[in-house]
Amino acid sequence: MKHIVIASVLVVIVTVLVILGLTSVDLVPQLASEEGELVDQLFIWQVYVIAFIFSLIVVFVLYSAVVFRRRPGDDSDGEHVRGNVPLEIAWTIIPLIVVLGFGVVSARDLNDMMTSDPDQLVVEVTGFQFGWNFAYPQHDVTSSELYLPVGRQTLFRITSLDVIHSFWVPEFRIKQDAVPGRWTELMVTPSTTGDFRIRCAELCGYAHAAMYAPVVVVEPEDFEAWLTGQEVEVPGSGELTPAQQGEQLSQNSGCLSCHSVDGSAMVGPTWQGLYGSERQMSDGATVTADEEYLRTAILDPQSQIVEGFDPIMPAAYTGLSDEDLAAIIEYIKSLAP
Repeated sequence: MKHIVIASVLVVIVTVLVILGLTSVDLVPQLASEEGELVDQLFIWQVYVIAFIFSLIVVFVLYSAVVFRRRPGDDSDGEHVRGNVPLEIAWTIIPLIVVLGFGVVSARDLNDMMTSDPDQLVVEVTGFQFGWNFAYPQHDVTSSELYLPVGRQTLFRITSLDVIHSFWVPEFRIKQDAVPGRWTELMVTPSTTGDFRIRCAELCGYAHAAMYAPVVVVEPEDFEAWLTGQEVEVPGSGELTPAQQGEQLSQNSGCLSCHSVDGSAMVGPTWQGLYGSERQMSDGATVTADEEYLRTAILDPQSQIVEGFDPIMPAAYTGLSDEDLAAIIEYIKSLAP
């Protein structure tokens, strides 16, 4: 009994020290959503339980190794213990109760997270290799950046054009898969204004690590001003030029996630000065980047690989209309000297 009391006291001390150590560092990023508060509460309780289990195991193992070690010259057999039924029942029932408790709390929190607000904002999120596109069907706006109003629930309807991705803003805590051919849903209420970043939490290909997009959470009036600015086309004109349409399509389709327009190095060749230039292919051939070359490079990217670059461009752009394809080519042409 003396040893049990001493070990139990040590377990309590080590548990407190482990909890203090874990909670003194930033285990999670800034919290920026109301739903994240529920996640963080559950997470901190799990930290407490993990700290206790860690201390329970480590203290008893080390205490036993020190106190009950074989003494010099002692060659006798240790006491033969066949088992302890009350202890075995306890270490089965108590963890079961803890797990069920976490399950009940998780189910309650999930139900709270899935409660819809009648005034929620709807954003359709499309993932593709390797970028994101955001549509606001209530306002007929499309953007390559995710703008959200603080304090208003947002319903994300999420899908993918190619492979499975995972929509995740660490500051929002919760995530949802983007699955080709179907829509999944996620509801988030931003609680803090600021600039954040979407990451893909599902390994999806060569440039998976670079698959991110900016998230800007602003005050409601600033969000309305942003929407108004997105709805405005070209001041003084009734419509966009083909090159301007191509610029918007390139941003919304994720082209600029891999191709720069200022000459900087990215995973794909830069578009600056591309049109009309001579391109060295990986097979040694040299071609001129005319309209036919650009059309083939977009629709059949694996047929001509530029030297020095990997064949990673997906064939997800075959669904572009002839008008959209022509607009993107006009935009690339506009970047030539």
